Amino acid sequence: MAHLLKGLAQPEITESVVPYGKLDATVQELLSAAYVVRQRAYAPYSNFKVGSAFRTKISNQIFTGCNVENAAFTPTACAERTALTKAISEGYQQFSTGAVVAYKPEVFISPCGVCRQFIREFAGNTDIPIYIAQALDERSPEEPFNSDDPVLCTSIFNLLPKSFHTY
Repeated sequence: MAHLLKGLAQPEITESVVPYGKLDATVQELLSAAYVVRQRAYAPYSNFKVGSAFRTKISNQIFTGCNVENAAFTPTACAERTALTKAISEGYQQFSTGAVVAYKPEVFISPCGVCRQFIREFAGNTDIPIYIAQALDERSPEEPFNSDDPVLCTSIFNLLPKSFHTY
């Protein structure tokens, strides 16, 4: 039976909550980009805005996305898939880090199950760090986070253990 567990991806990152001010500048830049794009979300049905940003491995380019709702619901595009689809359409398929920002009191909003699987598709055998923060609407795009704001530092292997893959 142990052989069945052999192919399971093991998280390379231990989940933790870290103050925004303790994150390195590249992670802060990614979270800020996600905050800014969140303001462009089209969410007339839920009023729940989400922003996401992913950094490519090779060029370190940041691609952002926001959620875009639809009255029929099924065609709704999540922020994470929007950001990744933009990158993929530009020729990038490897990512070093991701960020998700949304707001609900007292909780971190992590990617939905479909987005987790979508992110996992492009992780391959390498865990991708994902940083999750709360986006407060009263903050400015120039300073979206305070140094003591909590950020959940996790990864796709933590968010989607025992994920589906064919390789």
